[in-house]
Amino acid sequence: MIRYFFSPLWQSIKNLKRNFWMAFASITSMFITLTLLGVVSAVLLNVEKVTSNAEDKVQISVYLDYDSTDGAKEVTDLAGQTSANANYHKIYNQIKAIDGVKSITYSSKDQELKKLQKTSPDTFKSLEGDANPLQDVYYIKVSKDSQVKSVAKAIKKISGVEDVTYGGSEADQMISFLRGVRLWGIIGVIAFIIIAILLTSNTVRLTIRARKRDIEIMRLVGAKNSYIRGPFFFEGAWIGVFGAILPAIILYFGYQFVYKDLVSNYKGMVLYTPQEFLPYGIGGLFAFGIIIGAFASTLSMRRYLRT
Repeated sequence: MIRYFFSPLWQSIKNLKRNFWMAFASITSMFITLTLLGVVSAVLLNVEKVTSNAEDKVQISVYLDYDSTDGAKEVTDLAGQTSANANYHKIYNQIKAIDGVKSITYSSKDQELKKLQKTSPDTFKSLEGDANPLQDVYYIKVSKDSQVKSVAKAIKKISGVEDVTYGGSEADQMISFLRGVRLWGIIGVIAFIIIAILLTSNTVRLTIRARKRDIEIMRLVGAKNSYIRGPFFFEGAWIGVFGAILPAIILYFGYQFVYKDLVSNYKGMVLYTPQEFLPYGIGGLFAFGIIIGAFASTLSMRRYLRT
C-alpha cells in the first residue's frame, strides 16, 4: 500500500523535471490564478466584514411617552409610597412579539442625558432630575436588514410609543447598497472560481497532450488506468503547491501593508486583522491550488483513458 502511494509520487517529481518547461507554464498559470484569487478573496471578505459591521449599527430608536414607566419595575406615587409597576414591560413585550425583532436594549432618560453630558458637558449640565427633558428609549436590532422598515411601522402603532426613528430614506439606501455589495461579491467569487478551474484545466491539458505518446505506450504494455493516472494526479497537485508559493508570499506582505495603511488613515474601519485572515488565506491558497491542480489533471486524463 505504501509502495503504491509513493511510486506515482516519485514518478510525478521525475516527470516534472523531465518536462520542465511545460510544467513551468502550468505553474505560471496557477501563480496568476491564485494571485488574483487571493486579492479578490481578501477584498470581498473584508467588504463582507464592513457590510456586517454597518448592518449591526442600523437600529431602530423607539422613544416612549415622557411619563412612561415601562422600564421601571417599581413606581412611587405622590405620597412617596413604592409599589410594583403594573405596566412594567407592557410596551417591551409587544415589541418583542413583533416578527423580526432580534434584540431590545433599554436606555432610561437619565442614561440618555449622561450620554449627552459626555459629548457636551457645559450645555446639558443643568438638565438633571425633574429638569431632564429627554425620554426613555428602546433600541431595537432586527434579524434582517430588510425588516427595519416593517418593524418600525409595527412599533409605531403601539400605545405609549411617541416616536420611532431608524434613519429613514438614508438607511433604506444604505441597506440597499449593502445588499448589492453582498450579492455581486458572491457572484464575483463564483465566477472567478469557474474561470480559475477552466484556465488551469486548459493549461494542464496542453501538458498532458504533449505526452500523449507516453500514455499510449503505457496502455499498450497493459498498465492499469489507475497506474497511469497516479503520476499525473500528483503532478497536478505539485503544480498547485509550487504555484501557490509566490501568491502566498505576496498575500502575506501585501495584506499587512494594506491593513496598516487603511486602519491608520481611516479610523473606525473594521477589517480582518492579519492574524485573523492570513492563516486561513494562505492555507486556502495552497488547498485551492492542490485541489484545482489535481482535479484538472484527472479531468484532462479522462479522454486518454477511455477504453
